[in-house]
Amino acid sequence: MLRFLARLGNALFTLLIATAVVFLGVRALPGDPAVALLGEEGDPAALEAVREQYGLDQPVIVQFVKYLQQIVTGNLGDSVRTGLPVTDVIAGAVPVTLELTVVSMLVAVVIGVTTGVVAALYRGRVAGWVVSVAALIGLSVPSFWLGLMAILVFAIMIPILPASGFVPIDIDPVGHVTHLVMPALVLGTAFAAVIMRQTRAAMLEALTTDYVRTATAKGLRRRHVVMRHALRNSLIVVVTIVGLQLGTLIAGAVVTEQVFVIPGFGKLMIDAVATRDYPLIQGVVLITATAYIVINLLTDLLYTVVDPRVRVTAGEAA
Repeated sequence: MLRFLARLGNALFTLLIATAVVFLGVRALPGDPAVALLGEEGDPAALEAVREQYGLDQPVIVQFVKYLQQIVTGNLGDSVRTGLPVTDVIAGAVPVTLELTVVSMLVAVVIGVTTGVVAALYRGRVAGWVVSVAALIGLSVPSFWLGLMAILVFAIMIPILPASGFVPIDIDPVGHVTHLVMPALVLGTAFAAVIMRQTRAAMLEALTTDYVRTATAKGLRRRHVVMRHALRNSLIVVVTIVGLQLGTLIAGAVVTEQVFVIPGFGKLMIDAVATRDYPLIQGVVLITATAYIVINLLTDLLYTVVDPRVRVTAGEAA
């Protein structure tokens, strides 16, 4: 319990630092939000009114303190570009990015774990080499280039999938799935390569342990030994990688959403940066940082489910 509370305290402190860095960072961007909103020919009085409306005429430290007070009450401010509450704008984009991220992660875990086990079991053989080379290519190819090539092949040369766009599931379930296939595969490819390499390394180590040799000596089937002993003890590595790389996956979603014209966090963030929409930029980054921290906390909890030894060690330390 004390360990979890310590982790929670560290998480809150990290979130505070991230909020401060983003708050100061967006104000270091060149340009004036009022000018971006009203244009270069905007009336000076109108520009000053916009700055006063959004508190941009106050010292930065005062703006930051007021922003923290707003966050505590659940108010992220109003978008400079649209005038709508930031929470409402983000709420419209979160489900899209969340679905894309979750589906991509599931694709990556299934492909990565499966190919990692194959690469470990067939080390030094043709299958193992093919999987390793495929993983290296997946790590090396940029997601935007892979997305463009996927559109070229599966939407133009072999038109079996739509090139871009997003269809809500309540309007057209089939269209929703077909529009999600390519982005999810493209986003999950590099992630799957990372999982594959880590799974392969963990499996190779597990296959040489005493408990695996003992299980094999007892006459257990190869499949039983691999799945129930070697793979299960290797999953803690997979859980760690999924937790650590999820932030990278969310960042990759920004690029993928731009390539496939998906109205998620990616388009929201780029539009906010282009118009110097400080409240919206801060809100998007705050939600993303919070999600990343929560996922890392959940990853710690999953350790005790995947590997009971972690639970025992934590209990002894307490």
